[in-house]
Amino acid sequence: MRLFFSGLRKLVRRLATWVTFGLLAGLLALIVVAVAATTHRAGATANERLAELSLLTFPGAYDLILSFILGLGGLFAVIYGAAIAGSEWSWGTLKNAVARGGSRSGYMLFTFASIAVMIALGLLLTFAVGVVAAFVGAHIAGVSTSGLGDAATLGRLPRLFVRGWLAILEEGALGFAIATLARSQLGGIGAGIALYFGEAFAGIFLPDFVKYLPFSVAQASVATGAASGGGFAGGGAVAALPANSALVLVGVWLVAALVVTALFTERAEISG
Repeated sequence: MRLFFSGLRKLVRRLATWVTFGLLAGLLALIVVAVAATTHRAGATANERLAELSLLTFPGAYDLILSFILGLGGLFAVIYGAAIAGSEWSWGTLKNAVARGGSRSGYMLFTFASIAVMIALGLLLTFAVGVVAAFVGAHIAGVSTSGLGDAATLGRLPRLFVRGWLAILEEGALGFAIATLARSQLGGIGAGIALYFGEAFAGIFLPDFVKYLPFSVAQASVATGAASGGGFAGGGAVAALPANSALVLVGVWLVAALVVTALFTERAEISG
């Protein structure tokens, strides 16, 4: 547990933590404010106004805010996981831990456990920023906030948030494993981003295969189950697994990524 708490203290001070979640929260706030400022623009159709106001109208705004976070948060998680894992090799912190007699795989797994906590906290803070921005935007646009305390919506948010956290954690674990294999921050981030967009592109041609891949199952695991393929995370894939089945595969990919990380770290030559 000492490694776990040490990892938390280290991550709180890391620039990567503040930049990652700061950018995600900032983008969300900017989008909400921009929507609020343009709802009364000339030339907008009734359907366009209705779509824009949905982001400012509670309780539906809760779903849309979380949808944005889970949709874009996966890419941020890949980058964050890769940045942290890569730094353990390039900065020599793993080497120092091993030199003090620590377990190689244990060090990396406890580091990822710290990342998991930081991701949860980052998602909570980002969601809070989004809700505040939507509340302010609703007042700017003259939209009622009477649904802010809707009991049914608030009651299901924790379950959806936990599912979303697991999905984003799986994507972060992939970035963590890739950077470990590359033993490089830049290599891990670059490969993680390429894999993220490569899977999305491959889904156009091989949807029945891609739906089992890590980013697709992460998206499907937080879907509402609509037949069109639309989901809670805003997914638009035609072929998608049922949400519960996808969640099982999220767990499989998550464990697999951590196993690969642990095995490679145990066998890798640590130098520098």
